[in-house]
Amino acid sequence: MTKYLTVLFLLCFGLSAVAQIDRGGFPSLDNRFVEDIDDTTRINTKEIKIKLSGKTFFKDYKIIDYKNDTTFVDTTLGIKKDYSFNYIRKDNLELIAFANQGQTFNNLAYTFSNNTLIPKIGARAQHFNFYQVEDIKYFYVPTPTTQLMYRSGMEQGQIFDGFFTFNTSEQLNASIAFKGMRSLGIYRNSLSDHGNARVTLNYHTKNNRYNIRTHLVAQDLNNDQNGGLTDDSIEAFESGDPNFNDRNRLVTNFTDAKSTLRGNRYYFDHNYKIWTKNDSLKRIPSGLTIGHVFNYERKNFEYRQEIASPIFGDAFTSEINDKLKYSKLFNEVYLSLNSPITLGEVKFKVNNFNYNYKYNSVLISDDGFIDSNLNGNIIAVGGEWNTKLKKINLNIDASTNISGNLNGHNISAKASFVKDSLVRFNAGVFRNSKAPNFNFLLNQSAYKAFNWQNNFKNEDMNGFNFEIDAKKWIYASVEITNINNYTYFDAPNPGEQTKPVQASETVNYLKLKLSKEIKFGNFALDNQFIYQNVSAGANVLNVPDFITRNTFYYANYIFKGKPLFIQTGVTFSYFSKYYMNTYNPVISEFYLQNSQKYGGFPLLDFFVNIKVRTMRVYFKLEHFNSSFGENNYYSAPTYPYRDFTIRFGLVWNFFI
Repeated sequence: MTKYLTVLFLLCFGLSAVAQIDRGGFPSLDNRFVEDIDDTTRINTKEIKIKLSGKTFFKDYKIIDYKNDTTFVDTTLGIKKDYSFNYIRKDNLELIAFANQGQTFNNLAYTFSNNTLIPKIGARAQHFNFYQVEDIKYFYVPTPTTQLMYRSGMEQGQIFDGFFTFNTSEQLNASIAFKGMRSLGIYRNSLSDHGNARVTLNYHTKNNRYNIRTHLVAQDLNNDQNGGLTDDSIEAFESGDPNFNDRNRLVTNFTDAKSTLRGNRYYFDHNYKIWTKNDSLKRIPSGLTIGHVFNYERKNFEYRQEIASPIFGDAFTSEINDKLKYSKLFNEVYLSLNSPITLGEVKFKVNNFNYNYKYNSVLISDDGFIDSNLNGNIIAVGGEWNTKLKKINLNIDASTNISGNLNGHNISAKASFVKDSLVRFNAGVFRNSKAPNFNFLLNQSAYKAFNWQNNFKNEDMNGFNFEIDAKKWIYASVEITNINNYTYFDAPNPGEQTKPVQASETVNYLKLKLSKEIKFGNFALDNQFIYQNVSAGANVLNVPDFITRNTFYYANYIFKGKPLFIQTGVTFSYFSKYYMNTYNPVISEFYLQNSQKYGGFPLLDFFVNIKVRTMRVYFKLEHFNSSFGENNYYSAPTYPYRDFTIRFGLVWNFFI
């Protein structure tokens, strides 16, 4: 399916490229598109009449997420765009990447407030580039729009990510998008080969009574796994031996392993306004809406290795071919009432979750009997209240499982206060109880040590967060989380294999984040700082005490008429030493180690970014200080961070 969607995307983009309007001497506006076209444009000797009523502004090109929060297509070039110009297209301040792009990340910090009632499949290290429901964007645009993103790979390969969105009427907007990545990497057996295809549809009737948002996603993520460097190679790497400047000469633990995550999802969220009325006196839109959410998803996770490695202990077979299949079907029906009586929107919801986490057969061994699958059917009920009291926005959401073989509940309350256009306060509390991820409960493998079936208790989390965003002064946030029955992977003693463990002690986690940009003329110093503390449970949750990122840069228009905007500077990143988690490719998870600390090395990147009309070009000398510093930089034990690399890329928007 991914191949067909790729071909369809390229055809759509080809049509879009042919149809681009030649604006001629149209002035270059910074992130503003004003069309006042009422003449005829010739393309391939055929006449196409394009008429737009009034003027079209950049805010008319809307991007909508699954919660109906709306932003717009942004073609500006700010320092935050530089931070998110990577293969996951997100700011990775709280992560450290592996040597090759497309591989996994190790966590430097955590956020525990994004909770659900339902456990996930696991294999978390393979999911960083996996598009979840929350990652899919819908569009509402007045004219067809295209965005293309390209970035060079590591050694060989590149990343391409693009979308094409269009409308057949004001009511119906559709998009097709594809992200493809292939990167060889500089270490043995570290090839990454990913494909993410997405199709979306956003429709509403003329009277806005009926609305639907739907998407189809097909994903195929393949990663070669080398198990990290051998002991001799680690010594050669850290000594700086020039004979091993070609990293392909360093021996890795294996060269025949590969992990794959495939998935398809079919999703729609639609609703119908049974009754609607605008109360002009109380200025509260009233109405009664009934809605339905459908989500069907299938995933396949595989780990393959031609010859079993003694690193992971004894095996049942000489060749490893672990396969896991997972499917889920989620249906939710909700009734939403918005009226002066309820002081906002009150929503009642009932959902049904059916899951099947499955291996090919049961396992009978000397250690006992292990089932082939976990399956069940869960019914949950809940409600939401959204209101605005003067300048305070309030959201309360509560849900609980009432039947099925998994217990759980989730309660959250959020409040935001906007003092003026420059100051915003956000605060929230949450309480969540749910079963650990499925791979903690059941796992099968040809490696004998990676077979288990557990009856763990629910993880219970309570948390509080507060945020202040004062644009002229500072951004600050604090998160405090208390976790009972924290579940993690551990290898308790040297030589032992990774096992799931549930902590007997409570974990108390604090994260404080500060951000401030100081500007003086055309120069700026952008600063981010994170402080973390685990006051209880420090032996089961390892994080660095602090993380910092500081960017000094120059930004200005150059040349007469301001045709080109340039941004250039240096970024300094650093995190303190800590007991960094180790990566296990068999289960695609990180596990605890408390024997050696890693970190404490600086990362320096030099960049030059330019913007011409709606095109942004990125050029970066990544980790350029590696050529004259110590070779003590690791993303995980036995996995070195990337060396000095020259990267190039661009993001280009097209508007008809």
